[in-house]
Amino acid sequence: MPVPKNKPITAENALSSSEASSLPLPEQQEFHQHLRALAQGAVRTVLELVMREELDAFIGAAWGESSPKRKGYRNGTYTRDLATATGQLEDLKVPRDREGQFHSQVFERYSRYEPHLAEGLTHMFVAGTSTHKVGEVAQTLLGVAPSASTISRLNQSLSHQFDTWRERRLQEQWRVLYLDGVHFSIRHGDKADATIILTALAVDQEGNKEVLALQACAEESKEGWLGLLQDLRRRGATQIDLIVTDGHEGVLSAVGDLFAATPRQRCLVHKQRNVLAAIPRRERGDVQAELCGIWAQPTQPEALTQLAAFKAKYAHRYPEAVRSLAEDEEHLLTFYAFPQIMHRHIQTTNAIESLFSNVRQRTDQIDVFTTETSCLAIVWATIQDIRLHKISLA
Repeated sequence: MPVPKNKPITAENALSSSEASSLPLPEQQEFHQHLRALAQGAVRTVLELVMREELDAFIGAAWGESSPKRKGYRNGTYTRDLATATGQLEDLKVPRDREGQFHSQVFERYSRYEPHLAEGLTHMFVAGTSTHKVGEVAQTLLGVAPSASTISRLNQSLSHQFDTWRERRLQEQWRVLYLDGVHFSIRHGDKADATIILTALAVDQEGNKEVLALQACAEESKEGWLGLLQDLRRRGATQIDLIVTDGHEGVLSAVGDLFAATPRQRCLVHKQRNVLAAIPRRERGDVQAELCGIWAQPTQPEALTQLAAFKAKYAHRYPEAVRSLAEDEEHLLTFYAFPQIMHRHIQTTNAIESLFSNVRQRTDQIDVFTTETSCLAIVWATIQDIRLHKISLA
């Protein structure tokens, strides 16, 4: 086989190479804009093709095809904008049918973002990113910031997931059930109204913590707690080994009606606050140490001895404090009936307070609570994003 000869370099070839090397290169920003334009063009082509094929399948016939399986007729297209990973696509052509029944799966109805982008923005809210910052990030990456209506739709998506969660079936038996109400503010224009999220947090037989229910109420009441507890029973949670509550009359009355046979532990942190409120500030440190000394006794008889001594010491000096301590006294030391390793976990409702302190670190940055529904949905989604630690019940 003959060996090809090397092509001689001529003056003309050399000139061409020289001219090519001297051509100005595009600026980096120009180059990126060119690449983005190419990507957007490709994405537009693919999306419009997919939507046309979706309509073919929906109607049951291709364009111009005569078929006995046809279920409708085309009716041209309409245009809309859509934020994608490659940027904002303007005037995307969306096909439609004559009856207006066709909806593309490429994006959710009325959504201005691709599903995975909408999910990403939602996760930013749940992670505690402010609405303003989410808008800045979306503007930088996608060329379009979420509008108020878009934020509302993102919250609606969370609300649908929350509705599914709140109807899920629960296991029958739980080791511990914590009940407490947590305050949030719902903004209406320049005003903010308080709402309370009634919370049920439970621990199963293996020590795993799980939020069983969240319910928004204008105020903490017996009716609200009855509704929540009835919901737990309806969904299967009927056997509770221990219920931990504060001293609110509403929750105590509701628990008494629906779980009268279940042992109950009065939250000792709330009880201490109530007692110390009747003590002068200069003496609160010493009195608090004495109260903590009651709960720290190794056995219930010793705790009862310390409790009696405390009441005798302060009965005449601070009768209001002793009266507060005596309220619900029979439930102060219930924790002694359980293994000692559990005591610090079941003496208070701190499991709920600790959880919501983490929730607030995120939600305090979110200025989107305009309804109880959006508040519940964001709080629920934030809780799902927070790992609930297992506790030892051995």
